[in-house]
Amino acid sequence: MSSRAIRELRERTRKEKHDKKRKVATRRVHLNYLIVCEGEQTEPNYFKALVGGRNSRVLSVDVLGMGESTCRLVRTAMEERDKSPIEYDRVWAVFDKDDFIDFNEAIDLARSNDINAAWSNESFELWYYLHFQYLDTPITRAQYIEALNREIRKYEPEYSYAKNDRATFAILCQYGNLDMAIRHAERLEAFYHDTNYATHKPCTKVHHLVMELLNPEKVLTKINED
Repeated sequence: MSSRAIRELRERTRKEKHDKKRKVATRRVHLNYLIVCEGEQTEPNYFKALVGGRNSRVLSVDVLGMGESTCRLVRTAMEERDKSPIEYDRVWAVFDKDDFIDFNEAIDLARSNDINAAWSNESFELWYYLHFQYLDTPITRAQYIEALNREIRKYEPEYSYAKNDRATFAILCQYGNLDMAIRHAERLEAFYHDTNYATHKPCTKVHHLVMELLNPEKVLTKINED
């Protein structure tokens, strides 16, 4: 079977599942999310902690850490969605720019296949740092980590950031400010108006996913209205 035929088959399968859902559904009270992350632990740990205490009547989340990059990650999200027996309401791919050359391509691939992209340029650690300070200067992942260490050491002098530390979410909640991080991310996002996303540095879209996970009722309302 050709790649085009496979894509058409997947599209028909998704449409049939969607049509079936619309035929049998009454007013929804539950959402299913699939979040596929570039990082194997850092990002999955964060999102698992974020939704850990949420009301399961309106939200369930499968968070997968793949250790893959950009376009391959988006294709993995598509494959996981299409083969799953669960009908996912929202599918997100979480990835960084880093040094990958297919960053723009990955964002376009996600958009054209109904995958939401929570990307960061240059790295996910930008989202962490925005909990403490606004930053509009392009710096490296290592410099984000240095800056993050400086902020947290104001409260814990011996702190040293580790990518896979499960305590990071709790530390951000204790010493940082999530609402401020969202405002800072929105401010950065407002700078850019073109589609050359690789040049949007620094910038992150993680706040869009975070806001959905914090307020799933808004997504439910839209689904029920449709």
